[in-house]
Amino acid sequence: MAEDTGQDKTEEPTAKRLADSRKKGQVPRSRELNTFVVLIAGSSMLLFFGAKMGSDIWMIMREQFLLKREVIFDPHAPLFYFKRVMIEMVVLLTPFISVMTLAALLAPLALGGWNFSMEAMQPKLEKLDPIKGIPRLFALRGLVELLKSILKFLLVFVMVMILYQLYFREFLAFGSEPVRQAITHSLKTIAIGFLLLSSVLIIVVMFDVPFQLWDHNKKLRMTKQEVRDESKETEGNPEVKGRIRQLQMEMAQRRMMDEVPKADVIVTNPTHFAIALRYDQHASGAPKVVAKGTDLVAAQIRNVAIAADVPLVAAPSVARALYYSTDIGKEVPQGLYLAVAQVLAYVFQLKTARQNGWDEPLPPGNLPVPDTYQYDT
Repeated sequence: MAEDTGQDKTEEPTAKRLADSRKKGQVPRSRELNTFVVLIAGSSMLLFFGAKMGSDIWMIMREQFLLKREVIFDPHAPLFYFKRVMIEMVVLLTPFISVMTLAALLAPLALGGWNFSMEAMQPKLEKLDPIKGIPRLFALRGLVELLKSILKFLLVFVMVMILYQLYFREFLAFGSEPVRQAITHSLKTIAIGFLLLSSVLIIVVMFDVPFQLWDHNKKLRMTKQEVRDESKETEGNPEVKGRIRQLQMEMAQRRMMDEVPKADVIVTNPTHFAIALRYDQHASGAPKVVAKGTDLVAAQIRNVAIAADVPLVAAPSVARALYYSTDIGKEVPQGLYLAVAQVLAYVFQLKTARQNGWDEPLPPGNLPVPDTYQYDT
């Protein structure tokens, strides 16, 4: 097996890589798709509202050709009528321009979505270097752009020839129609031709969109080493994370040891397990496990308990059951109430006997626990 040098970009881009590229303005874009959407929107608008636009244009032209003699020779009249014509044309073209603008804004949502990046707007002088630009001319993207240009030229040329055969005589007939009818008719015919010309570009779009998605993904692909480095940056170095976990465990253990002197009893195995219990007689809850551990931790719990004069009770089955069934800070389960009560009763009897100088009671020994709390050593 060949040694992995980490130079081949064989890994899919991670979520962080995709997010970072988006911040830089690097998103998949298809100019062919944007152009197609704008052209279709414009031609459709012209097709559906061309008749009204033609009628309004005829009315504007008619008004200008029917000016009275005194108005024509008025030096202030040209500016007045020019302003009025401009306002009327703006009102006439506003819906058309609005639809075109809306299409230009919505088209990017189909591929890549809206994205605003200040970093992408910053000038990059290396893009002006002709030496560095030469390899891009012969790259795969340059070849694809050339093929797209050729394909668009051929499609438009073929459609123009078809439209020429279909509408040539109709265009010649416009000159014999009344002006108002000729304007409306010509706009409708132009809209149909414009729509058909725009429609053929769907072939280019169907070719360009998958290529742009593939090319964008290819640029963002990562080497195995890059994936590992990114994982270290986002999740942290494994050695550092291990050290942090170790420190957290040590801090939790110190806090746990601080609770041992406050316990009422330490239930032991007697050597492998140690569980510290505390019971508040004035509260309504059950006894709580305030510390627990095995082996070395259990030995530490016992040493701290002995130093704090907390009684140790050897009850192996109870110790194992408490260790495996109850987390630190939680109350003992209902199934162990009887066994724990016997342990606490012994502890309270022991304290009373020591305070009064009586004979100490016998330890409870290995108390029975329900079968559901039976654990092997």
